[in-house]
Amino acid sequence: MAVHLVGLAAIVVFYVLILLVGLWAARKQKSTGENPDSEDVMLAGRNIGLIVGVFTMTATWVGGAYINGTAEIIFSTGFVWCQAPFGYALSLVFGGLFFAKKMRSEGYVTMLDPFQRKYGGRMGGLLYIPALLGEVFWSAAILAALGSTLSVIIEIDNSIAVIVSAIIAIAYTLFGGLYSVAYTDVVQLFCILAGLWLSVPFAFSHPAVVSISTTSDKWMGSMETSDIGMWIDSGLLLVFGGIPWQVYFQRVLSSKTAFRAQLLSYVAAVGCIVMAAPAVLLGAIAASTDWNQTDWPGRVPIPAEEQKLILPMVMQYLCPPWVTFIGLGAVSAAVMSSADSSVLSASAMFARNIYKLIFRQKASESEIIWAMRFAIFGVGVMATVMGITIETIYGLWFLCADLVYVILFPQLVSVVYLKGTNTYGSLFGYCVGLIFRLLGGEPLIYLPAVMRFPFYDYEHDVQRFPYKTLAMLVSFSGIVGVSYPMQYLFESGKFPKHWDIFHCVVNIPDEVVMLKEPHEVEVNEMTQITKDINLMPNGQINPALKFSKEDLLSSGADNITDDTSSVSDDAKPEALREYDGGSR
Repeated sequence: MAVHLVGLAAIVVFYVLILLVGLWAARKQKSTGENPDSEDVMLAGRNIGLIVGVFTMTATWVGGAYINGTAEIIFSTGFVWCQAPFGYALSLVFGGLFFAKKMRSEGYVTMLDPFQRKYGGRMGGLLYIPALLGEVFWSAAILAALGSTLSVIIEIDNSIAVIVSAIIAIAYTLFGGLYSVAYTDVVQLFCILAGLWLSVPFAFSHPAVVSISTTSDKWMGSMETSDIGMWIDSGLLLVFGGIPWQVYFQRVLSSKTAFRAQLLSYVAAVGCIVMAAPAVLLGAIAASTDWNQTDWPGRVPIPAEEQKLILPMVMQYLCPPWVTFIGLGAVSAAVMSSADSSVLSASAMFARNIYKLIFRQKASESEIIWAMRFAIFGVGVMATVMGITIETIYGLWFLCADLVYVILFPQLVSVVYLKGTNTYGSLFGYCVGLIFRLLGGEPLIYLPAVMRFPFYDYEHDVQRFPYKTLAMLVSFSGIVGVSYPMQYLFESGKFPKHWDIFHCVVNIPDEVVMLKEPHEVEVNEMTQITKDINLMPNGQINPALKFSKEDLLSSGADNITDDTSSVSDDAKPEALREYDGGSR
């Protein structure tokens, strides 16, 4: 009972710490202005510094699902199948190399902005669905990890533990936005460092644990030749499915400069590997433990449905009470602050890309912020329900990258690098990718396989062919294979203009302006480099949409000015008009 009281005290102390930091950050948000606009709330005024940015990027990935799921998979199937930490670290590297600079230089507010600007508001809304599901699955995995941790500490019902954790995370996110999320992430990272690394030597020295060097056959795992296809499929899914996330781009877009956005991606990738190390060791220790010699009251060998509890079990039953206090309490409070990142990300996309750009184009900043707050509550509820009902943390963590990889990754590559793609190709690629993925089945959500690809394992009902990667390639091929022919057919006159029902090739409304170079506008023999600038009613450039001076310099601009007095009246409406939908 003493350990339970210690655990309860740990929860109270660390939850209060996280809550106070979140509320303090919310006050910092308010201090930046009496009436902050929605972009300030979503991106912290694009004022996240390099140090805080690195911490929040690393801590966002290294959450409850990351550490609990890593320990779980080491214990259950072995190190050879522990791909997620390395896959997500590589995704940060590739994200920094190919997407961070481009997205930040464009001055977008959310990941969906480029889709809606190029493919139209409704297509952007359709792409919001897999983005939302990914964020909800991610949040649910984190909450499930919290619930399992708390249920071990103080033997309370798992559902109650998940609900309490979600309420606290949602509370400060509602009022603090990215400021609260970022600063609680800093606390989170320090808590995980202290809690995990402190537990490792004490768990190693427990009498029930044998040397992990003598039990490598248990925790290293093995892979049959028939598993290679699955292993490659999973690895590619984690690497490239880890890029198209609003939770990632929210930090990229909140950076002061494009260079810093890249830099924090690279440093966070290293941080992800470092933070996975203690979880791997604790999983190996669990596999090297004779649980009959511990106070663990459950069955031995530990059944599959209880293996998601491995990390908190190691901390409680293999460590002294005071280490349990620091370890379990710190990790429980720390991983909670990753849930707020995903909840905020999904809510920001809803408020800006769905509510404002599709339904309420003239919504005030206050109205958008309130829409985001309602969305935070709704997304939090969905994640909480899934966190209670899904059994495996690692499986849920893996599933969250699935739809993102199959649908969003080829769409992101197309919208960023292929100027000729359009709404027709985007919609076709979306549909065929989704159909192929669903036909392959998904055991985690009890979806049977309708299409059995080569090497299908009929005995275990498992797809051994890399069918998820195939679905992604089919989706990408659909985007390209439809976009360019449709562009040719319309531009050559083989299809009449009125057939362009999406208004994205030739049947473009008058209010849509097409710029050959979207960010270079010739004004009085001087080039002013901007993003798609939206003029305010008084004719001045909206300051919330301007690049920073450092961004302009890094883009190669020779002449930089903050006013538009030199812009002729004729040039303004043609070159500087924002539009919703259509292809440039």
